[in-house]
Amino acid sequence: MIEATETIDEFLLQHAGDVEDAIRKAARTEILPRWRRLADHEVDQKSGPHDLVTDADRLAERYLTAELGALLPGSVVVGEEAVHADPETYDALQGDAPVWIVDPVDGTRQFVRGEDGFCTLVALAHRGVLLASWTYAPAREQLATAVRGKGAFLDGERLLAGAPEAGRDLRVATSHPDYTTDAQKRALLPLWIDGFAPRPCGSAGLEYLAVARGELDATAFSWEAAWDHAAGLLLVEEAGGAHLTIAGEPFRITGDNALPFTAARDAATAHRIVDLLLNPHW
Repeated sequence: MIEATETIDEFLLQHAGDVEDAIRKAARTEILPRWRRLADHEVDQKSGPHDLVTDADRLAERYLTAELGALLPGSVVVGEEAVHADPETYDALQGDAPVWIVDPVDGTRQFVRGEDGFCTLVALAHRGVLLASWTYAPAREQLATAVRGKGAFLDGERLLAGAPEAGRDLRVATSHPDYTTDAQKRALLPLWIDGFAPRPCGSAGLEYLAVARGELDATAFSWEAAWDHAAGLLLVEEAGGAHLTIAGEPFRITGDNALPFTAARDAATAHRIVDLLLNPHW
């Protein structure tokens, strides 16, 4: 088992390209061949009609679990579908082993509809610290990467989130109403005021990418699932952005966060959103 962050840094220096190759191959062999070709028996519901899983999700996660575990001996994988099958798998985020956090198809509903707004998310964390991430949108042929302390990149070009333009409404992607409780909806209502332009989110991973690119000013989310957030949070951080919970603390992938939380192009915007959520301007 890897015992020091420095050793993981050496792994990333030598094998980040191998991780990228594994992600691309998972998409090429298990996801894209099923895009716009899904049969009815390849799509199932989990918790309800909006919570879908497909054969592409299951098979891509199975492939990535095997490949990533082999690349980094001693590591473990926390994948969305594995946790659905066995919730105790999520506990690995609290352990000492390096953890791969995997969402094989983020934006499954878009994938099922035949839209291109889906991606594969992979992050590497150790003792609760995000160290590297990959956001791959295969239908758009886009790959965003981040390594802690070394910046964020989209197809090899540096990402800089910048700051929102003064005087313009803040563009905020929020938890989609189809996936939220009434209490979660009420918690986000303060954003529906003058000066803000909120909208329901699509793929969380692609919303984070939009923040890192400066195309979206912030997100405001009300759920904690690490596979949805880990890759994007590091991407936003390394692009110069910030994330903050309503407790005034950065989001923790290990859980127990005060919700909702935001990820924004800069710290000032993150604080502005949290202050508004806590002190509505009714």
